[in-house]
Amino acid sequence: MITYYWPPAGGSGVQRWLKFVKYLPDFEIDPLVYTAKDPSYAICDESLLSEIPKGLEVLKGEIWEPNNLLSSFGKSKKDSSSGFLNSNPSLVEKFLHYVRANYFIPDARKFWIKPSVKLLSAYLDKHNIDAIITTGPPHSMHLIGHVLKKKFGIKWVADFRDPWTNIDYFHRLPLTKKSRKKHEKFESMVLESADAVVVVGKSMKEEFSDRNKEVHVISNGYDDFKQEDEIELDKRFSISHIGLMNADRNPLVLWQALQELVEESDEFSRDLQVKLIGKCADEIYKSIDKYNLNDKVIFMGYVGHHEVLKHQQASQLLLLTVNRVPFAKSVVTGKVFEYLQSKRPILAIGPVDGDLAEILEETKSGKMVDFDDIDSLKNVIRHYYKDFKMGKLTVKSQNIEQYQRRNLTGSLAKLLKKI
Repeated sequence: MITYYWPPAGGSGVQRWLKFVKYLPDFEIDPLVYTAKDPSYAICDESLLSEIPKGLEVLKGEIWEPNNLLSSFGKSKKDSSSGFLNSNPSLVEKFLHYVRANYFIPDARKFWIKPSVKLLSAYLDKHNIDAIITTGPPHSMHLIGHVLKKKFGIKWVADFRDPWTNIDYFHRLPLTKKSRKKHEKFESMVLESADAVVVVGKSMKEEFSDRNKEVHVISNGYDDFKQEDEIELDKRFSISHIGLMNADRNPLVLWQALQELVEESDEFSRDLQVKLIGKCADEIYKSIDKYNLNDKVIFMGYVGHHEVLKHQQASQLLLLTVNRVPFAKSVVTGKVFEYLQSKRPILAIGPVDGDLAEILEETKSGKMVDFDDIDSLKNVIRHYYKDFKMGKLTVKSQNIEQYQRRNLTGSLAKLLKKI
């Protein structure tokens, strides 16, 4: 299994394959992980190191990352790779964005492809490996898989945690026409040459199925955890968002709705508390200030995964915001599945006819409100708040077991044995 993100990397990207690797031995499949040695992660979570299965073989290859050069221009490594594109970049930042977009294709980890192929080729020459899996982004991982497939004829599964040319920020990159075509060429090459493609949602399957007949949906999920103590619900009417919130995810309709509800009711104003757990773009802070909600919002920054689980269970309401981008219907944030496990009501803002809305409806776990439907949003919040005041704000979710990590790994194992 070839991945750039591996503990101590933090965030949702590392969770998917950390959990698959954990459960694959239950299905008589012995995993081996290849990852980067001393990489430059935007977010680290040391607590995830303890979740690496004992006895797991992990190969590591030296990596050079050009993102590190950004620190020479007065920008930290973490800021330069944390998933945010500055909406008001300086001239230097514009230049760096242009260079990164057009000279580092498919991404800034492209320089890890050749040394990884060399290291893994030597390993494959000496060991019996039945299949390789690459997971992206970064999608340069798939180019490693493509070369190894071509060289050894080994079975190869390409896993897409996010789309490639339809990823939420792709339309904002300063790409030349030539660079855009190069991305499209690489994407099609990977899709057409992989023995199977795994995606996290139905819309992505529809997008890829014209280039590979073996496209399978294996979503992200949640892992069972031992609850040491009973978690007490927040005393205030808390609305919590966990994870990165960039400019595309800025829920302007929510801030406006909350401002109006605060002005309508002193009681609601006293009870309301919004918790933003994870890094937020500057646009989020500006919006909070614009709608006079500074005294209602707590910015908590990045919190370790184990602490996140406690916050999720304690919150009265869990917030999901879908990126407002051309392909928003296909966005299925991995966070929704851990939200399901917390068994707290979910309030989501995004396309009411998208993949995420379908999951919420199927599991009866929350409500999806469209990006601009402020009246519906206010009514939904009023309904949840009324239940909160009556002490009965709960959710009776159903059919969530299909998203349990071990069950999902069973689907992966079945696919691996089939190819």
